[in-house]
Amino acid sequence: MDLHLLVDNLTNPALLFFFLGIIAVQLKSDLEIPPNSSKFISLYLLLSIGFKGGQELSHSDLNFEILWSLLFGVLLAVAVPIYSYYILRRKFSVANAGAIAASYGSVSAVTFVTAISFLEIEQITFGGHMVAVMALMEAPSIIVGLLLISFYDKYNPVKISMSKVAKHALTNGSVLLILGSLVVGFLASEEQAQGIKPFTTDLFKGFLAVFLLDMGITSGKKLGAFLKKGWFALIFAIIVPIINGIIVAIISSTFTESIGNRLLFAILAASASYIAVPAAMRLAAPKANPSLYLPMALAITFPFNITLGMPLYLCVIQMC
Repeated sequence: MDLHLLVDNLTNPALLFFFLGIIAVQLKSDLEIPPNSSKFISLYLLLSIGFKGGQELSHSDLNFEILWSLLFGVLLAVAVPIYSYYILRRKFSVANAGAIAASYGSVSAVTFVTAISFLEIEQITFGGHMVAVMALMEAPSIIVGLLLISFYDKYNPVKISMSKVAKHALTNGSVLLILGSLVVGFLASEEQAQGIKPFTTDLFKGFLAVFLLDMGITSGKKLGAFLKKGWFALIFAIIVPIINGIIVAIISSTFTESIGNRLLFAILAASASYIAVPAAMRLAAPKANPSLYLPMALAITFPFNITLGMPLYLCVIQMC
């Protein structure tokens, strides 16, 4: 791995604020971001990245690379939870294995946003269609996870309304906002986009820093309790994302030459959902333990990806 690249990432101010949040928890500080402010910032980040993605997409021609990218994203969202489930069943119940598998098949919008910030710092370009790829990967993994639970839980079958689950996944606030912002950005002219550039672009890194501070505080609170649950979950939350990220970083070269797109694919494959999937599982699979799959995604996989994962996957891409 390029040491200079790793140092650049670890000294990124936004990432340092994430560490500050973890330290604040360990020091038992009363530092916190008000819930309403945190929600607003997360909505802003999704709106901004969706709008900018739409603008980039409006300047691109619809081609086979874009179509293959969309298809590949959906295939990943189906394949990852299936093989993850069978690994997880060695240690966990059907419900917990299905919920964790769905989390790791789905994506983390915040990890994606952080990866885009990383690419901008490194001055690496990427395609606006990757925002659409991210949004499309939310629903399939949730549906696959619930189908696995339903199929294997013979003694306590889960009654699942797939239409309700699909609707919930597709109308989830984060998915709807980023897809809607993508469409708005696509339809807006360049002159109109310039009019709101101070909001959509200039403020982005500052808001990201505050949001990662909040994520650091949240992760720090969940980390201690999670570590008491055993080593298997901890190892899975690190090793499986690494394997997913490296494999996808390599095979994505078959349909795109863009280093930025390949890194975003690797991050999407390596990340885990801690927003959309927990909401869906709480609704459709109440037996799954949120104190297991939520900390795995948020307190282990998320910090790993934004610190060591991104430089690692970029190094693999540059070597291949």
